[in-house]
Amino acid sequence: MTKICVFGAGAIGGYVGARLAMKGEAEISLVARGAHLAAMRENGLTLKQAGETHVLRPNVTDDPRRLGEQDFIILALKAHGVAAVLDQLSPLIGKDTAILFAQNGIPWWYFHGQGGALEGTRLESVDPGGVIWNRIGPERALGCVVWQAAEIEAPGVIAHHYGDRMPVGEPTGEKTERVAILSRLLTSAGIKSPVRPNLRNEIWLKLWGNLSFNPVSVLTLGTLVDLATDAGTRRVIATMMEEARGVAEALGVSFGVGIEERMDMAAKVGAHRTSMLQDVEAGRPTELDALLGVVIELARLVKIGTPSLQLVYDLCKFRSTRT
Repeated sequence: MTKICVFGAGAIGGYVGARLAMKGEAEISLVARGAHLAAMRENGLTLKQAGETHVLRPNVTDDPRRLGEQDFIILALKAHGVAAVLDQLSPLIGKDTAILFAQNGIPWWYFHGQGGALEGTRLESVDPGGVIWNRIGPERALGCVVWQAAEIEAPGVIAHHYGDRMPVGEPTGEKTERVAILSRLLTSAGIKSPVRPNLRNEIWLKLWGNLSFNPVSVLTLGTLVDLATDAGTRRVIATMMEEARGVAEALGVSFGVGIEERMDMAAKVGAHRTSMLQDVEAGRPTELDALLGVVIELARLVKIGTPSLQLVYDLCKFRSTRT
């Protein structure tokens, strides 16, 4: 049976792990910590979804050495937390282990496997010093786009609010055996995970909203619907998205929707406070560099000016240090 470890079984990781455990087609282990881990050990992992409550009892631990080598690792930490767990990941990694990076933003492996003049370029904003690239190796990486929203309602309890899509892909765009296996297991578990031949397009579609709405929410305290319906904030966000589109298109990305439609997609989510705003208010590190700083770095690589992105980045960076 395929062995899958969900490393970072918080809101999204816990949701994915619970769905896989419910289906029972793979051997699932979860790595977590603190009160959340203690509650899962004592009472199991509870998933609340679509008016139903499920209690699962997957293998949970805070010590990956107990789990052995895995076929797949689903790494569900925020991007800025990956480098700190590389030593803990080592016991899980065998010769053929693939790692699905379930993070928001531009991934550290972005310039692996796509060819062109920037092939092999390391991105300092998401992988300072190339530590992840050197320690893990981009050949192990699989990508995905997380469209779900979930939260830890209480220790050991995951509430899934919306979204059922998590497309996956190889950095090279190939449909390899390993990505096909993972796609099948996730889809069978109720998570729509088609294999995308060009996952970067969908990465940018998700990022397009995150890079604009999230930092603006930190500066204004607005919800998604607030920001998308107020004339002033909508204008700022549209300007940011226009600059970002220029960067993405210079890198060969195409968008299937326009700016107005993408903002309306965010508005439909409703009175949702972004995770970045929640992180700032809780005094936690944010995903600012993975969502916005990296786009500014990419803009420099393709020699495109991004004054609005830089302005919002600088203000949000300052705000993020004040709790």
